[in-house]
Amino acid sequence: MKKIFIQLMIIVSFTLTSTFLLAQDPPPPPSDHGGSGNAPAGDGAPIGGGLFILLGLGAAYCGKKLYDLRKESIEE
Repeated sequence: MKKIFIQLMIIVSFTLTSTFLLAQDPPPPPSDHGGSGNAPAGDGAPIGGGLFILLGLGAAYCGKKLYDLRKESIEE
């Protein structure tokens, strides 16, 4: 139980710290860059969309492992 609690706390701490990591606008290009626009494509795109997919897949994997562990302990 203690091991699961420690793992859960590590996951929660990584999740909470990653919510504050938002993409920033890129710096303006130098004056002699040769392009007509001021910012490249993907200007300030957020990185949070993939994070939720990753967390969902991680939660599903954890649930499967816990289910298999519980099923194995019942069979013994």
